[in-house]
Amino acid sequence: MSAKAIGYWATTIFVALELLAGGVTDLVHGREALVAGQPVVAVITHLAYPVYVLTILGGWKLLGAVALLVPRFPRLKEWAYAGTFFEMTGAAVSLGVSGADVGTISFPLLVAALALASWALRPPDRTLGILFPATRSRKSEVDTSVRPAHAHLTDEAEAR
Repeated sequence: MSAKAIGYWATTIFVALELLAGGVTDLVHGREALVAGQPVVAVITHLAYPVYVLTILGGWKLLGAVALLVPRFPRLKEWAYAGTFFEMTGAAVSLGVSGADVGTISFPLLVAALALASWALRPPDRTLGILFPATRSRKSEVDTSVRPAHAHLTDEAEAR
């Protein structure tokens, strides 16, 4: 297995497990770190969000984790990566605005960074297409010094 494949699966499994654990925790109103930490209801209300947001986020996190792990469905994976990035960076901003310490803010940023890494390391069968298309070389460009066969028609039209 190549280093790229190992990096992809390591980051993807970490992100998927975080989404699965976070989704279940949000849905059952458990604690931040599964069995430790504050109850997620206390965290979400401290951030001034309504409690029902946990149900919405929990459901989307579970669906996102499944989308990242199942084969095929590249468009669905794109949405899962985007949703994970938005959710985690939004969590970091919310925590920062509420006055949380750097350690607390750094975990969602780490998950967002790992989601970006997983997205960038995806194998071709899990992408929508070429991520960075190769630029055309100078030789492959059309030679403008050669006139097309119908150029004389344009010259006659301009002469009138």
